[in-house]
Amino acid sequence: MSDGEHIDKSISRGFGVAIALTAVTLVAEAFGGWWTNSLALLSDAAHVFMDLFALVLSLAAIKLANFPATDRRTYGWHRAEIFASLINGVTLLLIAFGILNEAWDRMLHPEAVKSKEMFIIATIGLVMNLIAAGRLHQHSHDDLNVRSAFLHVLGDAIASVGVIIGGVIMLFTGWYVVDALISMAIVLIIGWGAVRIIREAAHILLEGVPAHIDINEVVDKMRAVDGVNDVHHLHCWSICSHITSLSAHVDIEPEYRLRQGEIIGQIEEMLDHDYHITHTTLQGECSRCVTGPVVQQLKHRKRRSSLCSHGHGHHHH
Repeated sequence: MSDGEHIDKSISRGFGVAIALTAVTLVAEAFGGWWTNSLALLSDAAHVFMDLFALVLSLAAIKLANFPATDRRTYGWHRAEIFASLINGVTLLLIAFGILNEAWDRMLHPEAVKSKEMFIIATIGLVMNLIAAGRLHQHSHDDLNVRSAFLHVLGDAIASVGVIIGGVIMLFTGWYVVDALISMAIVLIIGWGAVRIIREAAHILLEGVPAHIDINEVVDKMRAVDGVNDVHHLHCWSICSHITSLSAHVDIEPEYRLRQGEIIGQIEEMLDHDYHITHTTLQGECSRCVTGPVVQQLKHRKRRSSLCSHGHGHHHH
């Protein structure tokens, strides 16, 4: 087994453990929120659901990457991730509005909460989140997909800390309005995450330039390669969250025309190394070859050769 395959298997195992632990947390907090009458726990369960979905999408992206392309789907099934993200974002936004409405009602009419049980369940959720984060942290510096999932789980842990603090306050003071306040804070996190998911999914579906790429900088670096005169008809877009494509016409200097393949290769290597752009379609051309002095001189020689040949034939006749 190669090092790359070993790392992929290790990442997949980490995701599997994180998904299992997060799913247990979701069930515990959803049931616990209903049992203890804690809207904060139910809100945190919605937040956990959002991050569980993100973990499943991340693992699905790894699996989809191994699916071969077909003559009907030349990019495979990578775009399925974006459709799922869009549906997830819209669903979470609706859930957030529902929780916010309930939280407002509880602000006006506070309800008793089983604070001790709420504290215990939130603590269990925190432990689960920390274990899941530990399994993902190993590869979080090497893989952007894993880093994103790690930050999601870490966010769950922070939200659980907020619920724990709220449980302690209510346990000792009986100030049950804290439950609604914590719910509102978590709803703001959910709402912001949902809007971001929807915006990013829509941007990818509209084939916008990926957020981490400065297109002007890319063009400047392409033009800086020896032998490149200019770059035009450039398009850069995302197939999914981790696959970026780029197409462009590369205008080659006349004296570098015979090294076109080498120049294209240098540009592709730069795009992969600096921007992780792995799907490129670069068309080489030479606009100055048509009007350059070398070509003009060749045309002039051909014309003179043609005239001489014609004149010689006429004299012989």
